[in-house]
Amino acid sequence: MNLSSSTVFAMLFTPEMVKSEEKLLPSQNEDVNLGEGRTILLLSGWQDVNIGDIAHTPGLLRVLLTFLPKAKVILWKRSLAIEPVKELLHRNFPNVKVIYGNVDDDKKVTSVEVLDAFKESDIMIHGSGPSVQGQKNLEAWLAATGKPFGIFGVTIQSVGKSLKELLSKASFIYTRETASLEVLSESGISGEHVSFVPDATFFMEIRDDQRAAAFLAENGLETKKFICAVPRLRRTPYYKFTDWKWSEERIKNVEETNSKYKEEDHAKLREAMIRWVRETGNKVLVCPEMVYEVEIMDELLIDPLPEDVKPYVVKRGYWMPDEAASVYRNAHSVLSFECHSPIIALHNGTPAFYLRQPEDTIKGQMYYDLGYDDWVFEIMETEGKQIADQLMTVHVNYKMAQEQIVKTNERIRKIYADAVELV
Repeated sequence: MNLSSSTVFAMLFTPEMVKSEEKLLPSQNEDVNLGEGRTILLLSGWQDVNIGDIAHTPGLLRVLLTFLPKAKVILWKRSLAIEPVKELLHRNFPNVKVIYGNVDDDKKVTSVEVLDAFKESDIMIHGSGPSVQGQKNLEAWLAATGKPFGIFGVTIQSVGKSLKELLSKASFIYTRETASLEVLSESGISGEHVSFVPDATFFMEIRDDQRAAAFLAENGLETKKFICAVPRLRRTPYYKFTDWKWSEERIKNVEETNSKYKEEDHAKLREAMIRWVRETGNKVLVCPEMVYEVEIMDELLIDPLPEDVKPYVVKRGYWMPDEAASVYRNAHSVLSFECHSPIIALHNGTPAFYLRQPEDTIKGQMYYDLGYDDWVFEIMETEGKQIADQLMTVHVNYKMAQEQIVKTNERIRKIYADAVELV
């Protein structure tokens, strides 16, 4: 079923599904067995309009539960969950208590559940994300408890006065790429407690094999015989599908940037798609990482294709990361302008290319840090033929590509294990 982003949000963000924080997940929050040992309060879950952002949370939960099996974990989800995300978390982590609650400008919390979690928890961990999204949450924790806190797998592009003051008190700061370490060092923040630890999505070990199998069968997508293509505009048009208030000038600038580059960027991905179909006779699945991308698939990746290629293209509406993981696991390769679909694919053993747009922050450095230099394409410096050539090289040397992924995943697991020792 292929749905527009507006239709998806009409379905997912109804008042009945997004309830008040006092009423969310009542069955999940009753009689939860949190296990033995000390208690970790994990702050994560920034938004649910992006399977990459959703994936941070189950990824870090799995890291903590794998390497600290006796610890109790309470998840403080920063944004209210849509129904499929609530269900995903509960199904995969039934013993993790999920709480909600805001922090006001005075760094105070009114949610009884959060205040109770403050008392119960021994340490607070800020989960993976594009920045220290939960700075106010950490400041509230520190003001109320004075207990330790740390940051696990974030990008830090700048350090202002208040953030520097906060970070100076952190027990550990793990950035998801080395570029952030340079930013911290230039700000006077360094030490053995500051290091590179990849985005927690690299450990998202949840799948929905049943739903994926049904979709693959329905669309004739054979295991390891189809590639996935994920589009992306240079600047995400959040004003179209959130309640964020943007000025007319900002909207204009975003639209102008997107209009300027969208055809140039996606023509390069289409060249790889065309080559794949014509040389292998196999299919392409066009799929989204963000909700709005459902509406740009036809315009940018499908309609401009030659007539002989179009019959080999399938598309997918917005989905959850567990189903995406199962589909990517069965794919031959994933080619994506988005950063996290390749991570989900790589964790599941599937080769993946990151087509990196300059507007997509410094987070892409993590691919170089992990040795995936040949699979990152700086889009302004790349021709479509280069992407297509590398795709066919991987196809010819597929076993070698898979072996590289296995070795890198082992390295990532070791980094997580070492990082959690400090926790």
